[in-house]
Amino acid sequence: MRPSDVVLEVGPGTGNMTVKLLEKCKQVVACEVDHRMVAELQKRVQSTTPFQSKLKILVGDVLDRELPFFDICVANLPYQISSPFVFKLLLHRPFFRCAVLMFQREFAQRLVAKPGDKLYCRLSVNTQLLARVDIIMKVGKNNFRPPPKVESSVIRLEPINPPPDINYKEWDGLLRICFLRKNKTLSALFRLGSVSSMLKHNYEVHCSVNNVALEKDFDIKQKIDLVLQESGYENKRARTMDIDDFLLLLCAFNKKGIHFS
Repeated sequence: MRPSDVVLEVGPGTGNMTVKLLEKCKQVVACEVDHRMVAELQKRVQSTTPFQSKLKILVGDVLDRELPFFDICVANLPYQISSPFVFKLLLHRPFFRCAVLMFQREFAQRLVAKPGDKLYCRLSVNTQLLARVDIIMKVGKNNFRPPPKVESSVIRLEPINPPPDINYKEWDGLLRICFLRKNKTLSALFRLGSVSSMLKHNYEVHCSVNNVALEKDFDIKQKIDLVLQESGYENKRARTMDIDDFLLLLCAFNKKGIHFS
C-alpha cells in the first residue's frame, strides 16, 4: 500500500481494520450498511485526530450506489452479495490497482476454478476474463467471535488493464446459456425453446438494423446447429471449455449475425 492510496473498505464494522488502513494511506472511504456500526466507527476515529480528516463514511448498501474513485479495495463480504459485488468491481471504471477480499471458502474457490473442476462456473470464467485472481490465505472460523459455520479465504483480485476488446453483455449472454446446465452438450442447450426464441428475436433485430433481408424459410435452429457444427463445439460441454473456447464460439455466432444481447 502507498501513502497516496485511496482505499475503499466495504463493511468496516467497528473499525479494527480501518484504523490500520488509516495509518498507511491517504484516505479510507468506508461503506457500511449498519447504522450502529457507523456510530461505533465515528466514535472510534473521533478520538484519533490525525485520522478523522482521512476517513469518509458512506452509509448504505454498496450494491445500490456508484462506487467512488479508489486505488485499493478491502472487504469482508456476506455470501449473498459476494457475486454481484465481484461483478460490480470488475466493471468499475476508472480501474483500481487491486482488491483484497474475504469470502466464504467455497465462493473463493469458484473464482479461481479451472475447466474440469467441480466448482467451475460462469463466475469463474467471467472473473478470469477480466482479472488475475489468486487465493492468498485461508482463514479458519475460529478466528472470528462468534465463529461462523463456514471457513473463509482471502483472495487478491487485480483487474486486467486494458480489458479484452469484447462486448461484455454479449459475452455474458453467451455464458448464461452455456452454463444453464454445464454438463449438457451445447447442442442440447441451444435447442431449448427459450434459447432459440431469444436468439431468433435478436437475429431479426440484427437484420432489421443492418438492412439485411431475412432468408426465405428462415430457421434459427438450423442456423445455430450450423454454427456449432462448423466451429466444432456441437458436443462440447461448458464445464470443459476455457476462455479461448468461449471467445471463439462467440466470434463464430457473431459472424453469422447471431447475437446474445
